[in-house]
Amino acid sequence: MPIKSIRMKRILIALLACCLVFGYTDVQAQSGSGKGSKSTKTTKGSKGKKGKKGKKGKAEEPEIPLVALPYNCNDIIFAIPLDVDKAYGPTTAPQGAGRVMEVQADQKHPNLPEFEHNSVWYKFTVPYNGKLDIAVTQQDLADDYDMLVYKYTDVYFSNHVQYNKILPIAINMAAPDSTLLTKPKKGKSDTTGSAAVDKKAKAEAARKARELAQQEAEKGTIGMYHEAEPIVLTKEQHDRHIRSIDVRKGEVYYILLDKVNPGGAGHTIKVSIHVEAFEVPVAFYDPKIRKNVEVNLKILEKNTNDRAIVENEHFKGGRVKFVPNFDYTLYAKKEGYFSAYFNFNSNRFKDDTTLRIRMNRAERGTEYPISNIYFTDESKLMSESDSILMDYVQMFKNHPDVTFLVKGYVHTYGVDPEHDQLVSKDRAVSVKEFFVKNGIPEDHIRVAGMTPTEIKRAATAAFDPKANAEDIKVKLIIISIGPRENP
Repeated sequence: MPIKSIRMKRILIALLACCLVFGYTDVQAQSGSGKGSKSTKTTKGSKGKKGKKGKKGKAEEPEIPLVALPYNCNDIIFAIPLDVDKAYGPTTAPQGAGRVMEVQADQKHPNLPEFEHNSVWYKFTVPYNGKLDIAVTQQDLADDYDMLVYKYTDVYFSNHVQYNKILPIAINMAAPDSTLLTKPKKGKSDTTGSAAVDKKAKAEAARKARELAQQEAEKGTIGMYHEAEPIVLTKEQHDRHIRSIDVRKGEVYYILLDKVNPGGAGHTIKVSIHVEAFEVPVAFYDPKIRKNVEVNLKILEKNTNDRAIVENEHFKGGRVKFVPNFDYTLYAKKEGYFSAYFNFNSNRFKDDTTLRIRMNRAERGTEYPISNIYFTDESKLMSESDSILMDYVQMFKNHPDVTFLVKGYVHTYGVDPEHDQLVSKDRAVSVKEFFVKNGIPEDHIRVAGMTPTEIKRAATAAFDPKANAEDIKVKLIIISIGPRENP
């Protein structure tokens, strides 16, 4: 065989070997075994092979998904509707100024933005009189967001805004505060005192960071706040909030957020009406396990056409704002429990500091002892007991599939067991009649009095000072739960 052909053969074999080696390496990388593999990368809160704990053994918080801004929301006619007291976001970054340039400065109005850069429009209706607060929380503090607020007038509103015939009633064009964006350089110990200066700078930066965190929690990184001082903020100023304006029920307002710099990140926006309201802790309590439980909660504000101030399928407890002199409807449900449904006026919180609602279990055999009701002639229900029993009426109305027993009790010394038995049953009948009169089907209720054994046991306890027996008048005992009917 010629030498040339042998060399060529060796070269081909070497090339083939290299291809196999690199091909195998590439397969490893694609299968996730390589160090730079994308498939092994986890985002915050995602599960890796070794669990979901970070460096210090703490579970990482899941990332909040971004709300994609609609492509046309940078035009005023496609403004995003906001619900008052409900945060919208975090969003993606605004992109572009839309098809129409609604806002731009002219010779008569030089204090407006020169034009829209990367904008998004929002709108909302005021539910009640108060002061308007707008909290905008930036995802990136380096972004330069401007905020303009307009009051809606009529069907020609958008045209009037475009030609500056309607001007904003609030302007916040403050530039980002550079002191919040830079970290102090690490100092070195020397005789000139630079380390001391650096330490002071770090302490100041930490203080500002704490203030900013508290500010974000209450009023956002920029916006409008009832405790702020400035009425207007220009590009030369670094305050973050302008003073709130007075608004009235039914008025409609539009907000323009314009991100001056390209790229960057999005934001979260929350509109609220500041009034001297009741900020009340709300919780739902299971007396059987003696703990608060998570519920599917809805609270409607009756004075504002049933505006939902809370809609949370996993409400674990927290503070809720109630406006003075307003009426509300609360509805809470949880699998395996009676639903809680009732109407109330917020003025109850002048005396009550919390709203703690008892969640009663809807299970066969569950007992509800009632001691704070009263009878005349031993067994005739008194009207003072109505408010107590109406809570149970509402409870059973919400669950028409439940059949329950009303069992009467008396305080006895065992002198006349037959009389005690008759009185205890008559009490049960009296309570049943009240339930039926208030809408509970008669065939859903059974009645019973005390048995001779129970009377004997009660009499023994009455003579025993250590027994500490409860003065129970009736017990409601769930007998059965059938298929739910449509109300």
